[in-house]
Amino acid sequence: MTAQASSEFLVGREADLAVLRDALKRTRNAEPSTVLVGGEAGVGKTRLVEEFCRVATAEGARVLTGQCLELGEEGLPFAPFAAALRRLVHTDGPEVLDGREQDFARLLPELGPPPPDAVGEARRGYLFELVAALFDRLAERQPLVLVIEDLHWADRSTRDLIGFLIRSARLPHVLLLATYRTDELHRGHPLRPFLAELDRVRGVQRADLDRLDRDGTAEMLAHLLGAEPEPRTVDAVHERAQGNPFFIEQFAASADPTCCDIPHSLRDLLLARVDQLSDAAQRVLRVAAVGGTEFGHELLSRVAGIDEADLESALRAVVAAQLIVFDADGGYEFRHALVREAVHDDLLPGEHARLHARYAEAVEAEPQLVAMGRAPAEIAHHWYAAHDHPKALTAARRAAQAAGRRYAYAEQARLLERVLELWEQVPEAAQLLGASHLDLLEETGLVAIDAGDHQRALKLTKAALADLDVEAEPLRAARLLVRRSKLLYNAGTSDGAAEAREAYRLLRAAPPSQERVTLIADVAYALGGVDDEEAGRVAEEAMAAAREVGDVSAQVSATITYGQVCGGRLSAVEALPAMQAAAVRARETGDLPNLARALVNVSDTLFELGRYEESAATAAEGVPYADRVGVHRTTGVFLLANHAEALMALGRWDEADARCAEAARLDPPGTLALPWMRLRTALRLARGHEGAEPLAHRAIAFLGRQFLHRENKLSLLELRISLARHTGDPAAALTAARAAVEEPTLADRPRYGWPLLAVAATAAGESADDQLAARIRQLAGAMPQRYPSDRAYAAQLAATLTGRPELWREAVAAWRVDGQRYPLAVALLGLATAAAGAGDRPGAAEAVEEVAAVAGALGAGPLAEAADTLARRIGLRSAAHPAVTGTETLTDREREVLRLVAEGLSNSGIAKQLYISPKTASVHVSRIIAKLAVASRGEAAAVAHRLGLLDD
Repeated sequence: MTAQASSEFLVGREADLAVLRDALKRTRNAEPSTVLVGGEAGVGKTRLVEEFCRVATAEGARVLTGQCLELGEEGLPFAPFAAALRRLVHTDGPEVLDGREQDFARLLPELGPPPPDAVGEARRGYLFELVAALFDRLAERQPLVLVIEDLHWADRSTRDLIGFLIRSARLPHVLLLATYRTDELHRGHPLRPFLAELDRVRGVQRADLDRLDRDGTAEMLAHLLGAEPEPRTVDAVHERAQGNPFFIEQFAASADPTCCDIPHSLRDLLLARVDQLSDAAQRVLRVAAVGGTEFGHELLSRVAGIDEADLESALRAVVAAQLIVFDADGGYEFRHALVREAVHDDLLPGEHARLHARYAEAVEAEPQLVAMGRAPAEIAHHWYAAHDHPKALTAARRAAQAAGRRYAYAEQARLLERVLELWEQVPEAAQLLGASHLDLLEETGLVAIDAGDHQRALKLTKAALADLDVEAEPLRAARLLVRRSKLLYNAGTSDGAAEAREAYRLLRAAPPSQERVTLIADVAYALGGVDDEEAGRVAEEAMAAAREVGDVSAQVSATITYGQVCGGRLSAVEALPAMQAAAVRARETGDLPNLARALVNVSDTLFELGRYEESAATAAEGVPYADRVGVHRTTGVFLLANHAEALMALGRWDEADARCAEAARLDPPGTLALPWMRLRTALRLARGHEGAEPLAHRAIAFLGRQFLHRENKLSLLELRISLARHTGDPAAALTAARAAVEEPTLADRPRYGWPLLAVAATAAGESADDQLAARIRQLAGAMPQRYPSDRAYAAQLAATLTGRPELWREAVAAWRVDGQRYPLAVALLGLATAAAGAGDRPGAAEAVEEVAAVAGALGAGPLAEAADTLARRIGLRSAAHPAVTGTETLTDREREVLRLVAEGLSNSGIAKQLYISPKTASVHVSRIIAKLAVASRGEAAAVAHRLGLLDD
């Protein structure tokens, strides 16, 4: 009986294939979809994906495939994307890149030299945008299926790009399909938290492949053996293979599937077929296994060191045994990675080291033997595996530098960690690297910050400080202390004041220099969230020190810092001229880092003054500067948030949301994410967006940190009240409001205190809590009203607590002066409610009409619904819009929910059908009942049937 080496049939995967086809169907309907196919090695993930891709291609979809590579912890940045794009360029030509060949050279070095290096995270974000835009263009013509195999081997940069595509880009006609080995995910595996994060994203689903049952084993054996197997054969194979399709294939391909001599261990099972090869073929296979899952002929030839004819003969035998196959690029790859692992692990210790060393030497001598851009990582991997510590040390440092040039900061940090690991094993490490251990600690800590690993950066900074003679190198010590202060502050674990004050002590004794001025200013900024008076004094000293050294850049930096830390002591009117002058000087001298910082301050101050158009323009000007100098994840995030905030005030919500999305894609670490997060949450709550609640909970979780800047804390306390009101939980809103008004820093920042008091007043009014209302009046009486928005919030608060129409008219007038659209509409709704209660139907009708217009323009669904409900309740609907139906105001999603209600589904059932949470389903049902002016789900279903809403 002749057995096939592998089955061409898909056995026992009908349900799994249906899941993938359903995902493709959603993609055709412009719903971003991601399926994560997990399963143990050999369970059939690749075979399932191959079959699905065949079906998808037949149905008109385009398929791009890339595979992650196993290169140890250092990985190869963006390997699956490079492979997919390489095949795309090969089939469609370079023109598919839309003239961006030079930018894509970061992923495909064969396209030519990349553009000149740019500093920082910004260019990396640009690279991500380019990839997303390319996939989006491809998907305009036909649905695109992007397959990424072996995600468990993905490097950090690959995971970051995948996360960007799934969480941020959300391409409507792209199905992202990724496979990974579940048995590789040990507790500390980096893919575990990554998958957990993706689980919370809408449109992402897992498909875990189980082993085949006995019937599945029998069916597969029948295909492989070409005849119905004997029951004892099925029993024997099923017992040993335990339903793993790959193992079943191996048993079927052996001389006797039921032979008791077949080992039970995976390694021996996999090596059983290898042992059937000739000695020459086995030697070549061992050499190939050291090179990785994929390898080229020329590289194998160099390392094997045998006659070309003998090599080809051996390869022919290995290919005939289907242990390796040809890949799409003309090289070879192991048919299953487990085979390579088993062969590699079976090497003798000396053989292992010798072969890895030969690979390293070959790639060092001829880097073109591997794909462009892979050589540094390959060399570092092989020297490390060869246990040649000096060469592994220098190779890891070079690979780290190469990773940094590609903005693969996580890989750069990991490689630098390897350098640190090897340092103690190489006595001449300092001479080989031209750097001290302290230099390396400081560099690795800085790269860890770029990689977003602030916890590791904290440990490295602490280690560097322990290594340092503080008194001998006060500037370096101060630099490290300031860095540690910022890291602690951003993590929310400490205010960083102790470190900042120690840095200040060292700096006071240091000789004058530009770096000293910069660090003193950094100390002032660090103290700004702790002690305004102390921060102001240090900022003034920084300005004096800047004048002493006579450096324009230092003077500008010190002036900017002074404006930042004195925001609570100086009025916006007083502070603005000096900050604008600093921006002018920075612009004139081409000092882009300080110009970007200055524009953050100026745009923020203009917003506080109510000059929203100028604020938006100023922030927009600063964004590209932050990009160019590599501070996009810090200063750039603040500029994007300031721009979004001004756009929100102007009623340009779509643009504001796009700016928040840009900031989110930069993934700022720690509390640096709060500016965009709170703004986008406010937008989503105001629009009734389904993603509002998860984002709000994510932001509010920061209140659990040990330390938060006052402005962040006040904003989050306000958000917590708003979220409770949004979810229809007045008790929770009242509890949150009572806690918020006792925040001791509330009066220190009126800009953030007034909005908090306003929403707390609403919660107090809705629950008729007179004690809370009295406390709010007391706090409001002591709060200054310096700017238009302050006065508008004060008027709104007074109207909320009394409900008198004349006070609501004053609030409306104040918001018209300020110019913010959404708060104006909220005040108008309050006026309409008060006017209707006072019997002023014309006044109520006029206010409701304006609310509807503003809410419609903004896309503020809940506000529009509230206005519509008020109009129907007081009989303001015309004959063309009879209140009995209310159906013209149902959104598409609410119509979907209503259909499911009519089918008798519970909230949980609706949630499962529509991929939403039960709480969100409950909110939809409540809104439907209110819009239809009915009392129950049953009545809503009856209305749906009567009006033919289920006939669509």
